[in-house]
Amino acid sequence: MLRRTRETAPAGLVPLAWGFTIAAHLGLVADRPVLIAHLVMDVLLVAFVALSWSDMAAGVLRAWRLVILVGIPVTLAGTVGLLVAGDPASSPLVATSLVGWTLLPVPALWYTGRESRGVAQTVNYTAAGLAAAGALVHLGGLVAGAVPDSRIRIAGLALVGVGQTVGIVDAAVRY
Repeated sequence: MLRRTRETAPAGLVPLAWGFTIAAHLGLVADRPVLIAHLVMDVLLVAFVALSWSDMAAGVLRAWRLVILVGIPVTLAGTVGLLVAGDPASSPLVATSLVGWTLLPVPALWYTGRESRGVAQTVNYTAAGLAAAGALVHLGGLVAGAVPDSRIRIAGLALVGVGQTVGIVDAAVRY
């Protein structure tokens, strides 16, 4: 059961995380629940990589293990930023965490596509393209000084969320 949970839970957690992120940007979620979500993600990422270490030793799973390993300090940066920032929307640590997670999965999605064939290849290349486009749109809005709830930043996050969700749902179903 634990193995099956590790294989399928990310298919629900990834869209949940991006939906929650968008809701926070729209002001629908307060800072405290965002901090709690970060603390939960910190624990889940460490537990997931520890429990899945040997299962993720080769092939495309090794790339995803690297995403999680790099994602742990990226998520911790956001957690620290939320703890110490008076205004999380202007915290460089929170921005680093968010931008990090918009970008981190893109190379792994692309690599997964490269190592796949047929429909799986198309799905993963499409997922990587959507996530990369969303990351660039969001980052462009951030650099331009757009407020968190601006259409450009929300559109970027939505594209990231769709791209990453497509990739993880495909993986959960296909493998």
